[in-house]
Amino acid sequence: MSVLAVGLSHHTADLRTLERVTISQDEVPKTLHELQHAQDVSEVMLVSTCNRVEIYAIVESFHGGLSGVSSVLARMAGVDVTELYDNLYVHYAGAAVEHLFSVACGLDSMVVGETQILGQVRAAYATAADSGTVGSALHELVQAALRVGKRVHSETGLDALGASVVSKALEAAVDGIGDLAGRPAVIIGAGSMGALAASQLRTSGVSEVVVANRTVASAERLAASLSEAGVPARTVTFDELGDALAAVDLVVCCTGAQDVVLPAEFVPERKRQGELVICDLGLPRDADPAIAEMAGVRLVDLETVRHQVDASTTRAHTELAAEIIGEEVREYLAQQRSAAVTPTVAALRQQAAEVVDAELLRLDRRLPSLDEQTRDEVSRTVRRVVDKLLHAPTVRVKQLAAETGAEGSTDYAGALRELFGLDPAAPATVAQPTQQPSRARYDDGGGEGGAER
Repeated sequence: MSVLAVGLSHHTADLRTLERVTISQDEVPKTLHELQHAQDVSEVMLVSTCNRVEIYAIVESFHGGLSGVSSVLARMAGVDVTELYDNLYVHYAGAAVEHLFSVACGLDSMVVGETQILGQVRAAYATAADSGTVGSALHELVQAALRVGKRVHSETGLDALGASVVSKALEAAVDGIGDLAGRPAVIIGAGSMGALAASQLRTSGVSEVVVANRTVASAERLAASLSEAGVPARTVTFDELGDALAAVDLVVCCTGAQDVVLPAEFVPERKRQGELVICDLGLPRDADPAIAEMAGVRLVDLETVRHQVDASTTRAHTELAAEIIGEEVREYLAQQRSAAVTPTVAALRQQAAEVVDAELLRLDRRLPSLDEQTRDEVSRTVRRVVDKLLHAPTVRVKQLAAETGAEGSTDYAGALRELFGLDPAAPATVAQPTQQPSRARYDDGGGEGGAER
């Protein structure tokens, strides 16, 4: 059993393709169960954000797991699986561990260093756990990723690079209409992204925020939190959006809806001078693309943000973070390899205990006249001898397993089973994550030489 990561992101797919694969939050549990029942998959988690859709699965085999997961993704996107392969990246074993650690740290984000992804990974894990698709292997992996994400942000100052997607979108808005201070704004969507947008707008010094959301109670909570922070805020219904848009300079759309929530007819002609900027951060899109053709209106979407980030982000600031991730990946894989031998070691010790018990029973039958004190002393002596004989090899085999890297492929658990005639079923849970991590886009676990397809 090993970990498989299959996904699409802003690195490999355009916005339209990502929109087709994106799953609404309500559909995630159903999709998780479908994935769990796919070929060779035992545990699974789905991470879906505004610029990535990724599946992390514990699988029995690389090719079987990839086939099963890809088939589900293709059905979600409504395309043939061969068409989907052009946009997928796939990582296996150590490479998959490295990828998840990098994602959790924000190194793989559209805006390098952004911290929102850490919460999104945590939320994805919680949803999978609630859906019953997480077992011990995926639990350990995700907890390690969350810990590494926190460590990178606390030790590297990567947060300085981590302006969120919202921040970059608002920077684009400033380019269009100038300083946001003293200007009114509308937020459509009151979820986590809406709250982040509200925080950014408050910092920008906007004069008022109008919140619209399908669930009125959520909109009222967000508006109340803004008012408590000193920013005048109120709510409107979707039917009242047209009037609200006529009186503001900035709109931030960030819902989880699967359909357009801001059609072109909702956007009125400008009644005063100046440009209206609409930041559409929804995936799928919240705003009708036709809005971009309207006079006096500028539409900033995720593609706009992507181009801005690509032009401004430098990888030089991420070197320390990458070093930490590499160190953590090596440590995690070493621990997994060491733990993988444990069932076999336990089976060996159990076999030794059974041999000792059988021989002591035979001694009882041959020498029934032995007094109790002598019998106990013989028993303790035999057990001490066996324990001492097994101690060094069982400790050393765990050390050797942990030290095995890309150059070493010795199956120490298998060697013990063969040498001592152990029951192959006993250590069946032994994992095989012996490969060193690789950055190949399409990596089947073969290290730096992994095939790219």
